[in-house]
Amino acid sequence: MQSKSLFSFIFLLLFASITFSQQPQWTEVAPGVWKAVIGKPESYDLLKAAGTEPNKSALGKVGPASFPLNKPDIDATVTDGKTYLRFPLQKQEQIFGFGLNFQTVYQRGKILQLHVDHYGGKDNGRTHAPTPFYISSNGYGVFINSARYLTVYAGAGVRRDSKNPPVAKDRNTDKTWSARPYSDAVEILVPAGGVEVYVFGGPKAIDAIRRYNLFNGGGTLPPRWGLGFTQRVQRLYNADDVKNEAKAFEEKGYPLDFIGLEPGWQSKSYPCTFEWDKKRFPNPEQFVKDMMKVGIRINLWLNPYVSPEASIYNSIKPFTASHTVWVGAVPDFSMPEARKIFFGQLKKDQVDIGVSGYKIDEVDGYDHYLWPDVTTFPSGHGAEQMRQTYGLLVQRYSAEMYRALNTRTFGLVRASNGGGSSFPYVIYNDYYDHADFITALINSGFAGVLWTPEARASKTGEEWLRRFQTVVFSPMAMINAWASGTKPWSYPEVAEQVKQYSLLRMQMIPYWYSEFARYHFEGTPIFRAMNLEEGFSHEVKKEAVNQNLEQNPYAEAISKEIKDQYMAGENLLVAPLFTGQTSRKVVLPKGKWFDFYTGAYVGDGEIITVTPGLDKIPVYVKDGAIIPMMPPMLHAPAKGQVIDLEVRHYGQKPGSFKLYDDDGETFNYEKGEYSWRTITVERDAKGQWKGSISAPEKGKPNTVGQVSWNFMTK
Repeated sequence: MQSKSLFSFIFLLLFASITFSQQPQWTEVAPGVWKAVIGKPESYDLLKAAGTEPNKSALGKVGPASFPLNKPDIDATVTDGKTYLRFPLQKQEQIFGFGLNFQTVYQRGKILQLHVDHYGGKDNGRTHAPTPFYISSNGYGVFINSARYLTVYAGAGVRRDSKNPPVAKDRNTDKTWSARPYSDAVEILVPAGGVEVYVFGGPKAIDAIRRYNLFNGGGTLPPRWGLGFTQRVQRLYNADDVKNEAKAFEEKGYPLDFIGLEPGWQSKSYPCTFEWDKKRFPNPEQFVKDMMKVGIRINLWLNPYVSPEASIYNSIKPFTASHTVWVGAVPDFSMPEARKIFFGQLKKDQVDIGVSGYKIDEVDGYDHYLWPDVTTFPSGHGAEQMRQTYGLLVQRYSAEMYRALNTRTFGLVRASNGGGSSFPYVIYNDYYDHADFITALINSGFAGVLWTPEARASKTGEEWLRRFQTVVFSPMAMINAWASGTKPWSYPEVAEQVKQYSLLRMQMIPYWYSEFARYHFEGTPIFRAMNLEEGFSHEVKKEAVNQNLEQNPYAEAISKEIKDQYMAGENLLVAPLFTGQTSRKVVLPKGKWFDFYTGAYVGDGEIITVTPGLDKIPVYVKDGAIIPMMPPMLHAPAKGQVIDLEVRHYGQKPGSFKLYDDDGETFNYEKGEYSWRTITVERDAKGQWKGSISAPEKGKPNTVGQVSWNFMTK
């Protein structure tokens, strides 16, 4: 046996030292999705950790696609136990993605190490979701299915034998000399002897993103209550504190759907017991029931590191890592034994008594508190692989608890990665730059994740209102007051404006819910970059007048990063203002656009300068767009609750909108218990606007009551 093992070891050493290049062989594994296997891929990767299945039926509806690259230009080399990948770039091609970046949208020319980490203020690849997926402006995507730290040269290295090399220039005399010459390739180093690679066809960039999301099961469809407001209370609140806070929201007229309890709900945290503190919450089951009676669900903070004083510590210890986090044992969630013990405790103690979800903290980094790369895990997976997938694992198996009960959840997590599009979690962090939060929201659409620009506290009422306005137009409308204790009304000078925006969020739930359904069934990210919008790259039709703009402003603008405005669903363009700003420029795609609040025409394929005042965040609506809205309720509609609709129509063109409906809470939609109802607005024989909505399908959910029509553009 010893000689056989020695022979195998020597063989592996010899194999690792061999260098071989190969022309990848591409196989279409789903409509518009091709896969190539390079070398000998590792048995554990991102897609295996995520465990999601492609929605091939939905992929087939995206439309036809041909392989988008010249296959001979794609190169793969395996040497010294590492895999080198090379994908061609055209000269005018821009690339996007490579994870949840906070400061940049354009990634060409960057060098990145894709590494799960707490974001440290630089777009260097170390972030909460370093998804190894990039999208080209030429309309395709590339995904590297590896759970390793990948090094990416995104058009940042020049090969001697390049087919399209840059011109060598004399710095002494040539003012056009650049320290970063043009490169015609994306090159990726995978520290393993093989890897799976996927290419997603277009023909448009948004089509490639849709295919990527659908290949990973489709985007999440949260419960309706998840689209309402959440307040995370201070870390040591007790049951009475929580009840009083909920009562204050009700009395003051601010909407609230779920409250997040921070570490103090547990008997011990950092590391955690995952057991209720009986002094602060003497009767957890009754507390959860009491909150549900007033329309408030409970979400619980945790990090998954097990205290030696936890009741599950001794039983889970054999299935934990060699190193600890805050002296807490690190469960190996790739092992069913660890999952059964850990999630069994959560189910018994929390989920079974009605807790609606979790905030899963500190599964990202920093290196100084997370397990080091020398850690060993009992499954045999490397510490690096576990670092890259731990966020996926906790999302997957916590979500499975709720699926087993046929009830949806919506929570928060600090790390994700490729394959995680379908998980019902929103990423957040402790970084607090408002402008960078908006850039991250834009990039989340390229990364297959959701991100919230949460509000915590502010130095002034102006800052508070500006932050709150962007929270309203994001995946999760959250105040995170675990440290500050901030309430929506904490800044009296803007409390009324904050209330009006919180009620606007509730009014828009029919729109948001339908857009999340498109994310799930069609793969279209709700919050996304401007370059994905039809008409954004067209030439300006005319320049805005009297705006003191530079020559040909639109053409110049679209050649630069647009990282402070974004699309929110099919029809809305959101352009936030930040503290100290009284005006800003907004780049409008080609086509007529209208003011969300008034219906007034604002422009067509041009740059406008807007001065909205403190009370408004600029929001613009497409010509012919329909926005379904409901009354401004303090809680999201309950399961099956019938709600009246106000349908707003904007612009001068007829329009239609697919309104999604289901019971709002269960997974019965997977059994066909859902409906799409078409809302249509057109002119009658006299030229007057008229609206209609298709009849409800027999036997399908129908929560639509009376429908009224508001034709916003007069």
